[in-house]
Amino acid sequence: MSTLYLPLSSTSDPKCTWVRVCGQFSPHPRPEVKEVSSGPRGLPLPCLLSPSTGSVWGAWAVSYMLAPESLSGDGDQRSFSLIKQWVNYAETDVLPAAYGIDHKPTRDRARVELHRILEVLDSHLKVRTYLVGERLSLADIAVSCCLIYPFSKVISPSTRQNFANITRWFLTCVNQPQFKEIIGVVALFNGDLKSSNLHTPSAPTSTAAVVNGPPKTAAQLKKESKKKEKLEKFQQKQDKIKVQQTEKKPKVEKKEKKELGVITYDIPTPAGQKKETLENKMAIVAICYRTSISEPNPKGTFMMCIPPPNVTGSLHLGHALTNAIQDSLTRWHRMRGELTLWNPGCDHAGIATQVVVEKKLWRERGKTRHDLGREAFIDEVWKWKNEKGDRIYHQLRILGSSLDWDRACFTMEPKLSNAVQEAFIRLHEAGVIYRSKRLVNWSCTLNSAISDIEVDKKELTGRTVLPVPGYKEGVEFGVLVSFAYKVQDTGEEVVVATTRVETMLGDTAVAVHPQDQRYQHLKGKSVIHPFANRLLPIVFDEFVDMSFGTGAVKITPAHDQTDYEVGLRHSLDFINIMDDNGLLVNVPKQFLGMKRFDARRAVFEALKEKGLFKEIKDNPMVVPVCSRSKDIVEPLLKPQWYVRCDEMGKKAADVVRNGHLSIKPEFHTKTWFSWMDNIRDWCISRQLWWGHRIPAYFVTINDPSVPPGEDTDGKYWISGRSEEEARQKAAKQFNVAPAKVTLKQDGDVLDTWFSSGLFPFSIFGWPNENEDLNVFYPGTLLETGHDILFFWVARMVMLGLTLTEKLPFKEVYLHAIVRDAHGRKMSKSLGNVIDPLDVIKGITLEGLHAQLLESNLDAAELERAKEGQKSDYPSGIPECGTDALRFALCAYTSQGRDINLDVNRILGYRHFCNKLWNATKFAMRGLGDKVTPPDSSLPTGQESLADLWILSRLSLAVDLCSTAQNTLYTCLDAGLRLLSPIMPFLTEELYQRLPRRSSEQFPSISVAPYPETTEFRWRHEETERKMDLALLIVKSIRSLRADYNLTKTKADCYVRCEDADTRAVVAAYTSYITVLSSSRSLMILQPADPAPVGSAVNTASDKATVYLILKGLIDVEKEVAKLQVKKTELSRQLEKLQERVSGADYRNKVPTAVQQQDADKMKQLETENQKVVEALSSFQTMMIATTAHMLLPNSSFFFNKNKKKKV
Repeated sequence: MSTLYLPLSSTSDPKCTWVRVCGQFSPHPRPEVKEVSSGPRGLPLPCLLSPSTGSVWGAWAVSYMLAPESLSGDGDQRSFSLIKQWVNYAETDVLPAAYGIDHKPTRDRARVELHRILEVLDSHLKVRTYLVGERLSLADIAVSCCLIYPFSKVISPSTRQNFANITRWFLTCVNQPQFKEIIGVVALFNGDLKSSNLHTPSAPTSTAAVVNGPPKTAAQLKKESKKKEKLEKFQQKQDKIKVQQTEKKPKVEKKEKKELGVITYDIPTPAGQKKETLENKMAIVAICYRTSISEPNPKGTFMMCIPPPNVTGSLHLGHALTNAIQDSLTRWHRMRGELTLWNPGCDHAGIATQVVVEKKLWRERGKTRHDLGREAFIDEVWKWKNEKGDRIYHQLRILGSSLDWDRACFTMEPKLSNAVQEAFIRLHEAGVIYRSKRLVNWSCTLNSAISDIEVDKKELTGRTVLPVPGYKEGVEFGVLVSFAYKVQDTGEEVVVATTRVETMLGDTAVAVHPQDQRYQHLKGKSVIHPFANRLLPIVFDEFVDMSFGTGAVKITPAHDQTDYEVGLRHSLDFINIMDDNGLLVNVPKQFLGMKRFDARRAVFEALKEKGLFKEIKDNPMVVPVCSRSKDIVEPLLKPQWYVRCDEMGKKAADVVRNGHLSIKPEFHTKTWFSWMDNIRDWCISRQLWWGHRIPAYFVTINDPSVPPGEDTDGKYWISGRSEEEARQKAAKQFNVAPAKVTLKQDGDVLDTWFSSGLFPFSIFGWPNENEDLNVFYPGTLLETGHDILFFWVARMVMLGLTLTEKLPFKEVYLHAIVRDAHGRKMSKSLGNVIDPLDVIKGITLEGLHAQLLESNLDAAELERAKEGQKSDYPSGIPECGTDALRFALCAYTSQGRDINLDVNRILGYRHFCNKLWNATKFAMRGLGDKVTPPDSSLPTGQESLADLWILSRLSLAVDLCSTAQNTLYTCLDAGLRLLSPIMPFLTEELYQRLPRRSSEQFPSISVAPYPETTEFRWRHEETERKMDLALLIVKSIRSLRADYNLTKTKADCYVRCEDADTRAVVAAYTSYITVLSSSRSLMILQPADPAPVGSAVNTASDKATVYLILKGLIDVEKEVAKLQVKKTELSRQLEKLQERVSGADYRNKVPTAVQQQDADKMKQLETENQKVVEALSSFQTMMIATTAHMLLPNSSFFFNKNKKKKV
């Protein structure tokens, strides 16, 4: 086992903290932690001794060894290098500034340095979620641990508001479970500006414990002295910058920007067709150019239906993600020339809609639905739907969804209602749908059964008081109550425990394990119910856990799913003690009519009075809460309609196993098989008025020869398309005249998932045969979130196979779930729900707060939500635009896991849109006003090297997605078409500004053909290789220019080429390199040529080294000093790495991948060190030459500065 050695009082050392945190991420057994005064074998602390890796020391090395590879770049060398740089930055810059604030000699300098560091980090995190890559890394752990002290003791709320990006990132890091296990919850500093050291250097410190810690060693004092000197130099530099900034500079008059005009569509519209305009938010011209579906399309057919959103719903980011993906796919298939249909629709949302209208009725008229009656209430719902129900369609149009809006359908409209009725009748007649009395999820507030997806699982760690509708005071949950039953005749006690003590009124047995020796003598015995005066048999069942509590379990078959199954096995009585409203029935008189949770208290007190109460203690548990009403869900016995799912589930599993149905990503197939292989029958009854009323009738025969039927007897239930049809079927079944048949239709409605499960074929008029059904069913693809894989996808597959004998689609693509930037589920109570329209158009913090006021949150939840919004969006949400949002959401899906959406990343894509816009404007200027592109995009043979390179890159782009003026137009036109499915608005706007080839007069980019590899076949890898080298040289030169701040000055450049091929490439591309790198000249050096005097060096590749002549352009002494510091640091790193790899057990115990990384790192350090040595030599030679020149008699050094005269 590994041992981690840390210094004494390591909890106050940020470096030790990040080492501990890294250990929490370790996939291997965590090491034993020891706090010691000195390291073993004289090793510096912290250090790690491991049988497998030997000994490593230092915060970076230890944390690297402890952490999984995913925290250090997942093997990507570039990411690893960046992470290492950030860790070094944490040690050398962040840590001294963060803790220097509490030391009086360095306080002022540290304050300035910390402010600068916050600016650097905030700017870096503006468009990033983490410091490196898209996931937490060692970089984030190291830097955030160094900032814990400032955030908790120094950085005020106003400062955090100014640095919103770093605050958001910091909270994301420290709220990770691995952080909390080590540091607990970080409390942010809430002092004002005067008490914050970051703003007032003279403010007294509140951290005496840190200042008055152990006496400093000589080495520590020396280190602090160096830090102080560094901070003083930094302050001098800052003061100099401030002086420069205060100097007035002449204002340069800005040229008036010439904006591109607004483009309008002037395409003539034939009679009977729609007008194509951008104003209708691109309801897609493609839809206006349909071809006849009766004619086979040689390029194929693509059909996909939208997951129908609830009619009550408003757009959220889940809808935005779904529609961004689906619309991109639809546009892509359409541009490829396929017959394409993306069918819109809306779900009637039974419970949600009924609740909304009932609240509206009560608010406006003070009436309930029962006051109106069923028919009048349903009329009110239709009225509301017609007024408010198409809101989500308007929002989808804003997102640019190119649905075929003429085909929009509603699950309660006649066409779909007919399909629902027909499906029920066929399945009922086939015995697939049947009537049974079973336990259901019951909402006492809604007076209805609800599906599993409408039940939220609220986890409690112990005693918790929760609000419950209908109760003035909260109700206690999360406790386990133990009480005793007396054994008949003997008076012996059997102790049981329950979290729902009121249900003991419905107990009909006590269960123990058959092998439990404590109860063997009680076989055949019973216990006495203390209130109901009945005997409860003691049954022996293997489901009982002997090790839990007393090993005895109370059995309430009518109010618990597990007890229900025990009751069936042992033929127990099923006593229902609650009515639909949660009032007690079938109980002793003292509890009769009580509300269920009032009865909980009453039963508790009654047990105490009888001396049967034993104890009450905290108990972690999960409480089922109705997502619609927030009521506590009760398991109740109800006669309901069920769908028999065993055979359908087997078929649904088999089509995936044999490859007929593909589910992507493939790891979801494991969930699919788990559900399908263990599927239970599906309850489809809902006790509502709004929805598809069940077309089943209870039969009463007015004939003494026919006995009256029971509700649960399926023989007495007849389904029919009308009451008359049901009457005829009943008369035939019971062999009586129709006049003797009395029918009563079931008042319940069908689960909305039942009608949604028919959606892929009900939208085309099934069961009636027609052209639409033949052409578009089965569909091509189903795209949706993985959270409804069972509730919707599986049921569509089962019902499609059963009713049509066809799969409803061939492929299922499941996207991730959108969470907030901290990885939390979107929740109104957390204030992290984002309306996509707010991202598109932007919104202030006050606007976000105002939206909360329109929700149903209580006062406490409202305040918590406001705080969440303040923390995440201190300045509101900036306007990002539709295309940036769509692009960001599609880009996120590539990571293949849940999406932690960061608005700053969307803002980054808005900047990309700006670049595309500006690049197109620039290209338009290059094309000119009167250009007419050639009829063909084929090369003319006159192309330059750059033309051939960019055409090759364009061909690669086309492949991956599946003369100069002509080249420019070809690239611009194809590039916009490649991007169009994801960014329809921006590309459409720019496409309308482009001139057209005479052979390609398409009115919209959405109907222009998508670029195919058959057209773009100019890929030339050799040309690309040469241009890539030229661009690497350009990049290297520009990097050197940036390092020495040569923003406007042009310098001479040299390129040392290691072979003839490289020299030939550089010679051929000299003109491009010179222009793109803003160089004055470019000269080629042979391998043996010495480095030019007075130059800076950079490596473009292993075959080309760049030298930038700096003589006369920079302060040589300053650069020499910087290089000497860099040389010292490189030597230190090299020495440390060499010491590590020369260890006795290094080759045997260190993983091969790590050894390779160390070897690559050493090679890189040696190369950098060699460059620094060469640069130092060059600069020193320059300094000697300059000094000699100054000492010459005719040198200007000997001129008197005032009289311009030699002395």
